Amino acid sequence: MREEYDFSQGRKNPYVKRPKKQVTINLDAATVDYFKSQAEVSGIPYQTLINLYLADCVAQKKQLQTLWK
Repeated sequence: MREEYDFSQGRKNPYVKRPKKQVTINLDAATVDYFKSQAEVSGIPYQTLINLYLADCVAQKKQLQTLWK
């Protein structure tokens, strides 16, 4: 192996479209259970489903509406 490598002519990986960021989030057990059941039906991991749902909210620019009863 070389002692030094020159990456000045390097380029970003064109196959990485949306890098993900790991976060910690507290969710209700019922919410997690819902997405896990949907994951079993769809065959898509539940964390991916949660990410897809949130990404859809971003794409549609949904505004949070809270109604307190």
